[in-house]
Amino acid sequence: MFCYQCEQTAKGQGCTKIGVCGKQPDVAALQDLLTYLLKGLSQVATEGRRVGVTDRQVDVFTCEALFTTLTNVNFDPEDIIRYIHKAVELREALKAKVKAAGGSVDFGDGPAAFQPAATQADMVAQGEQVGFDKDPEPDADIRSLKHTVIFGLRGVAAYADHAQILGREDDAVYAAVHEILADTVRTDLSLNDWVARTLKVGEVNIRAMELLDDANTGTYGHPVPTKVPLGHRKGKAILVSGHDLKDLEELLKQTEGKGIDVYTHGEMLPCHGYPELKKYEHLYGHYGTAWQNQAREFSQFPGAILMTTNCIQKPQDAYKDNIFTSGVVGWPGVPHIANRDFTPVIQRALELPGFTDEVDKGSVMVGFARNTVLGVADKVIEAVKGGAIRHFFLVAGCDGAKPGRNYYTEFVEKVPQDCVVLTLACGKFRFFDKDLGTIGGLPRLMDVGQCNDAYSAVQIALALSKAFNVDVNQLPLSLVLSWYEQKACAILLSLLHLGIKDIRLGPSLPAFITPNVLKVLVENFDIKPISTPDEDLKAILAA
Repeated sequence: MFCYQCEQTAKGQGCTKIGVCGKQPDVAALQDLLTYLLKGLSQVATEGRRVGVTDRQVDVFTCEALFTTLTNVNFDPEDIIRYIHKAVELREALKAKVKAAGGSVDFGDGPAAFQPAATQADMVAQGEQVGFDKDPEPDADIRSLKHTVIFGLRGVAAYADHAQILGREDDAVYAAVHEILADTVRTDLSLNDWVARTLKVGEVNIRAMELLDDANTGTYGHPVPTKVPLGHRKGKAILVSGHDLKDLEELLKQTEGKGIDVYTHGEMLPCHGYPELKKYEHLYGHYGTAWQNQAREFSQFPGAILMTTNCIQKPQDAYKDNIFTSGVVGWPGVPHIANRDFTPVIQRALELPGFTDEVDKGSVMVGFARNTVLGVADKVIEAVKGGAIRHFFLVAGCDGAKPGRNYYTEFVEKVPQDCVVLTLACGKFRFFDKDLGTIGGLPRLMDVGQCNDAYSAVQIALALSKAFNVDVNQLPLSLVLSWYEQKACAILLSLLHLGIKDIRLGPSLPAFITPNVLKVLVENFDIKPISTPDEDLKAILAA
């Protein structure tokens, strides 16, 4: 086994025996085999587009299958094997169409011709031969960028998949995913070529996030400032974690009138701000955080738990009987919900005791996405020009269990009173319940939303740069980011594509980035690792 796609990877180098996340060696090998086959499918799809052949089933499948390889999404080997067989089936069918249209289907003996073995054990052996540590690329820096591209594409695929579920797609995104993934098989590209492709992933991700933003706001309305209880009330309960708004909506419809309260967890917290979701009175509050105490929180939750996407480690025995998955999520032995029929989840919630008392743990505010913030842009601009607001900090990204993430809590606590903190994604759960007060009637801590709402944050920054008639890098704005998995990689590449500089990244740098590639990032984008909150604040505010 070898896996080094997440920040938590063993010793900062790579997991080689078992994943820190709980991923087993057989699952890691099968995911590598699936990735390898998707490269071959992408070769055929790219040639198909050259001769006018496209296949939406192939496009959607590629993103969904890439999504399953994201950290903490699908650890079920049977699921992954089904994806492997489907990749080959679609590849061969597409080859026939491409050949009929006059295209070439001779791609040599690589992934476009590869045939998986008949048994799971033999597939695992095949996967071990095509893993990231077996990459034949001799140049370490090119190999580093190839892997960065693949990990970034996994993030792009996640956002594109969420968007298409709500009816928003763009063939340009599918085409780029296929083209760039197919390029990872090539051996004739230079280091500069791979730098360009890395930034291209960032560009494509902006479009994917734009599609998802349009899908979410077009379906559920623009988020509005909303107070969300952190306690609970008496009654039966279901906890929803992950990212998928469609799953939450369907669950709310199916639980209406059944005496069950629905609580959010992790990155589902921002859902309370969407008008078409908050209208359900039984969408009550937010329970727990995203990572730090997750196992304990889940084991103590007295209702059913629905996981809609990643952001959970291997389910523990203490709550395994109460957990269900949906979408691309899968774990061995955990029931999977098909076609969004949440009857089993509802039945389990009714069987469990639910909350037997009412507890008030305060509340937090959500709903400060771009529509809300830009709606008061005049107040923001006036506060900056009048000196009331000295600086903006976007403290955002992923959370995780690895030590060192207390940096972000301490950083936010030490941000001066004349500064504003914008936050998004699950990294905010280190400090989301802090009361930082207000500036000119505006909260000093504003929750922009989920990780994909980085699009909203970018739009806010671009609008302010236009209002102040300065380049975005000249704004009194600093980005302090935490990363964990591949959606964070995609977002970072998007920021680099936009030319945003002086980003502080932590708690540690990616294991797949070589010293030479890091040097390029430092020289061109002034990206730097976090140090201490005091040192970083001093350096930022002195600039």
